[in-house]
Amino acid sequence: MTTAAPRPRTSQRWSDVQLLHALEEVVETELNRHLRVAKEWMPHEYVPWSDGRNFDGVFGGEAWSPEQSRVSDISRISLVVNLLTEDNLPSYHHEIATLFGRDGAWGTWVHRWTAEEGRHAIVMRDYLLTSRAVDPVELERLRMKHMSAGFESDNSHSVLHSVTYVAFQELATRISHRNTGLHAGDPTCDRMLARIAADENLHMVFYRNLLAAALLLAPDQAMRAIADVVTGFRMPGHGMPGFERAAARIAIGGIYNLRIHHDDVLLPVLRHLKVLEVSGLGAEGLQAQDEIGRFMGGLDDQAKRFDERRAALLARRRNA
Repeated sequence: MTTAAPRPRTSQRWSDVQLLHALEEVVETELNRHLRVAKEWMPHEYVPWSDGRNFDGVFGGEAWSPEQSRVSDISRISLVVNLLTEDNLPSYHHEIATLFGRDGAWGTWVHRWTAEEGRHAIVMRDYLLTSRAVDPVELERLRMKHMSAGFESDNSHSVLHSVTYVAFQELATRISHRNTGLHAGDPTCDRMLARIAADENLHMVFYRNLLAAALLLAPDQAMRAIADVVTGFRMPGHGMPGFERAAARIAIGGIYNLRIHHDDVLLPVLRHLKVLEVSGLGAEGLQAQDEIGRFMGGLDDQAKRFDERRAALLARRRNA
């Protein structure tokens, strides 16, 4: 793990301002690491422009219909959810810029992250429209509704909660993009989403390393934040129109569900940080640590029941 040397643990209660200052050196170290390893790529190179043609409207082209799409039904649903999530970038930028600030290493990271996430929205939209993967009219109407509603983070009340959330959320987003591509049935879509997923993984590493430093600096507060985020986690697109129905179909389709959330998102981050092995905690930290352990056990049981129901449903569909 590449982070600056953390300060010794103390029993003091850290304010957000104090934490921002205390973690600035780690942010600078992680920012420099990110800039060294991040690869430049061009969105236009991942779009099959020669496949494009006019839609109906002012140019009198061909209206969209489902058979024109090369991607599977489940990936089409997931692509819309993923793009609408990326579309709300102005709200996300406002949230993190307000919390982390626009100056110094924090501000440089905020703007860099925003620029990289904007690239994801650009390439996804260009691909979807050029390849006629989704209904462009429905997509635009959903975008207008979703962006008009804006976004308010569940964790904007606390720097530690926000850092913790994005450490898990960036990995969840990476998994969602990657699995959408694998289920798409279109190599072009798969290649594009793999490229996006690689960026999301780097974002996750940044925040995960920052959370590791926070655990050393303010272990009880950080453990409380981890417990709150893990037990109350929601994807950032939860407020978009029709999200619950889309999420249910995505879960059955094997793109993102309880089993994936437990095994591929929560567990890897918790294990990497050795959250359940942290010692020397006070009463607050010990209680939070216990909550995390009990929650993960319960979530695994829920995932097992989901797996059984999903298997039975898929078997009925195959035999229908």
